[in-house]
Amino acid sequence: MSAPSGGPRNLLPILDQPPPAAIDPVCGMHVDPARAAATATHDGKTYYFCCPSCRDKFVAHPARYLTPAPAAARPVPPGTIYTCPMHPKIQQDHPGTCPICGMALEPRGVVADEGPNPELIDMRRRFWVSVVFTLPLLALAMADMLPGNLLHTIDAKWLGWLELIFATPVVLWCGLPFFVRGWQSLVNRSPNMFTLIALGVGAAYVYSVVAVFAPDLFPAGFRMANGMAHGAVHLYFESAAAITVLVLLGQVLEIRARTQTNAALRKLLGLTPRTARLVSADGHEEDVPLEQIQPGDSLRVRPGEKIPVDGVVVEGRSAVDESMISGEPIPVEKEPNSKVIAGTVNGTGSVLMRAERVGAETLLAQIVRMVSESQRSRAPVQRLADVVAGYFVPAVLAISVLTFIVWALWGPASGSLALALANAVAVLIIACPCALGLATPMGIMVGTGKGAENGVLIRNAEALETLEKADVLLVDKTGTLTEGKPKVTGLESRGPLTEDELLRLAASLERGSEHPLAAAMVRAAAERHLALAPTQNFNSMTGKGVRGQVDGHTLAIGTAGFLEEGGIATGSVQEKLQQLRREGNTVLLVGIDSQLGGLISVSDPIRATTPEAVQQLRDDGLRLFMLTGDNRVTAEAVARKLGIADVISDALPQDKAEAVKRLQGEGHVVAMAGDGVNDAPALAQANVGLALGTGTDVAMESAGVTLVHGDLRAIARARRLSRATMRTIRQNLFLAFIYNVLAIPVAAGVLYPIFGILIGPIWASAAMSLSSVSVIGNSLRLRRAKLD
Repeated sequence: MSAPSGGPRNLLPILDQPPPAAIDPVCGMHVDPARAAATATHDGKTYYFCCPSCRDKFVAHPARYLTPAPAAARPVPPGTIYTCPMHPKIQQDHPGTCPICGMALEPRGVVADEGPNPELIDMRRRFWVSVVFTLPLLALAMADMLPGNLLHTIDAKWLGWLELIFATPVVLWCGLPFFVRGWQSLVNRSPNMFTLIALGVGAAYVYSVVAVFAPDLFPAGFRMANGMAHGAVHLYFESAAAITVLVLLGQVLEIRARTQTNAALRKLLGLTPRTARLVSADGHEEDVPLEQIQPGDSLRVRPGEKIPVDGVVVEGRSAVDESMISGEPIPVEKEPNSKVIAGTVNGTGSVLMRAERVGAETLLAQIVRMVSESQRSRAPVQRLADVVAGYFVPAVLAISVLTFIVWALWGPASGSLALALANAVAVLIIACPCALGLATPMGIMVGTGKGAENGVLIRNAEALETLEKADVLLVDKTGTLTEGKPKVTGLESRGPLTEDELLRLAASLERGSEHPLAAAMVRAAAERHLALAPTQNFNSMTGKGVRGQVDGHTLAIGTAGFLEEGGIATGSVQEKLQQLRREGNTVLLVGIDSQLGGLISVSDPIRATTPEAVQQLRDDGLRLFMLTGDNRVTAEAVARKLGIADVISDALPQDKAEAVKRLQGEGHVVAMAGDGVNDAPALAQANVGLALGTGTDVAMESAGVTLVHGDLRAIARARRLSRATMRTIRQNLFLAFIYNVLAIPVAAGVLYPIFGILIGPIWASAAMSLSSVSVIGNSLRLRRAKLD
């Protein structure tokens, strides 16, 4: 019975009999329903208890025990490697900061529940403390603008001491991470945003401290010209503190945004249960932590439970909701020998499964690992930002010094040195290159996360950028355009063997092959209840055929050319071959003991979604080639049905790679889509390879993009994602570049002679934080992008 389209959830309450095991909701103990010390019914469901005391507590306050407690955060696994979000080449086995950009290092992998982000907690605490001390500091600094003019009642000397008291914890404790990272940047000879922040805040604070302790050291150019504090030295405590507050706010927003980019990955990992029901050899069943499950273990999956690991059904039938992998809401029927995937939801039946892939080897874990790695990769477009950043900080330091000199020599007669210092600090702060550094990584992180939600896994940022530029797409036929589940449609014996015996021997040999055509023969033999025999000396020639010994016979199965190489004449069946191929069949010849034994016709249905996908890709401006190891007649028959004009047939793995090279030599940017071992060389050679998640591991390892759903329409989605991501990155880079191009001259004071406009350090800090927030906000818009 199929489950509803939304997929089954917890179906245990609707079963007539109690579950085979229950958990006491009060104390958490496992209880045998048949031997429970007490029971209670709530909202139509029966609960079992280990003792009457637990039942009484439950009856008194059922909501307290039915509300799930928050899951404890999983500790970071041993051996975790920490890396920088902006510089993935920086890797170490412990937390810390990046020696290049100063950002806090993050775990390279993703766990289902990382718990609170310690860096976010620390920055948030420092931010709020800085706010508490900075508000009164700003009030003191603007005392002359407050009612009653506080400057009339407080001596300028004591006002400076009050400002020092409020500013010191803000700068020296709240802003300590910026000074540490700024110092590390100098030690590592890698000036970055924290270099400028540390210099700007430090200069304003140290200058003000000296002015409080020894005001007589400063010449008249540093003194105020009016107000009750006439003759007092300018102080910039409020600027140093406000800059620290605004930078801390920017850090909090940035860390929160980076955390959100991994939310989709943690959600995927969270689909797997924490425990699995292990069935021992004697039939005993018990729940054990998922980490204890090993390949080969037998597991019981009850109705409504999640599949704990990847494996195969051994016993039982059910419908499994695989929408988290396939995107299709209709549950898939499972029976013995059916594959099941970790995280999918079992329906109404109980099944016994054998674990095959556990832990980091499950499809779900591989998806998360691939996306996590892609988020750390760097796109070629980032090289421009890297080149600019290499010269940027030294240039800003030079401009800041020049600003101070110009204002000191040619500024207003009164307070020119104070203005010179303020404008030099403003240049340092407003030019902070954090927006430039965030422009590409934020776009890549959000874009790859969005792709993961839509079944498009990007291995690295370069593949994402290249996919946008591709103008030619080569598509493998078997398993890509077609379902990859071919069926034997004809048998013809050309020797003394019966058709059943011909199929039995062929299936026995092909059982050792991974090719879909081999699987078709094995399935056909199973349908006829043929007992397969052991094979000796199995040898596969990729793209040609297989050889080996079965029941004392030497077999060769493959193309006519493959058999001819072994000295088996095939001329007598050429006309029959052409006829079967024109009907769209793939024909395999079987040689037995140096004689032609017969023909096996196999037909692979075209995927239901392929015609629509081909039309979408053609409308998207791609020139399509069908690339196949099948013969030309069969290939053209399939191509005609799909409207594909360009066909490359009879292609061995090396021929497919050569076809990619040839098109690249003609100036094309080539994308290649495939799913098999024989596609791996072409996938690796292409500018960007696209592997179907339903295919082989080697194909996925060779490709830059994996389409989880096995649906070619995902290529069109991947292209839209690529365009949207690269558009966002270019917008980010433009925002960062134009901001610095316009902001630095204004901070230096070029508008003052004409308009009398100056940007003080506080406003410079606000503008700097706003530039980073604008880049982050623009990147997060990708999460709402429409890919269908």
